[in-house]
Amino acid sequence: MTELVNVDIQRILEMIPHRYPFLLIDKVIDIAADESAVGIKNVTMNEPQFTGHFPQQPIMPGVLIIESMAQTAAILVVHTLGADAEGKLVYFMSIDSARFRKPVVPGDVMHIHVRKKQSRGPVWKFESEVRVDGVVVAQATISAMIRDN
Repeated sequence: MTELVNVDIQRILEMIPHRYPFLLIDKVIDIAADESAVGIKNVTMNEPQFTGHFPQQPIMPGVLIIESMAQTAAILVVHTLGADAEGKLVYFMSIDSARFRKPVVPGDVMHIHVRKKQSRGPVWKFESEVRVDGVVVAQATISAMIRDN
């Protein structure tokens, strides 16, 4: 059952250790412990990656889209495990079947959907997709491990 929990930026900063310029989610609008989460990333022209990727036609780098999936998944992990997991690091272990369907550009709002496939001990696996205006722009299966700092 989905909990309509609004995880704002202040709460995100408590839950995961990422900071500007590498914090790539602005809020989480829908989360169900041990199941799924939907993160939001407002893509803006003033982000540092757009000075070089690409100045004449800026697009969000695919690796940063994948990172936004991982950060949304990390929020889901911390929400599921509770306060003891706050601030712990969630390390990538694998990225499988990554697909980029359409460029993400400044002005877009990314809706980052992550769904837990499985978890065994500290290892979690997620199906992820990013949508802009309801259109799937990226997909991947990611695995990560939660660790003490």
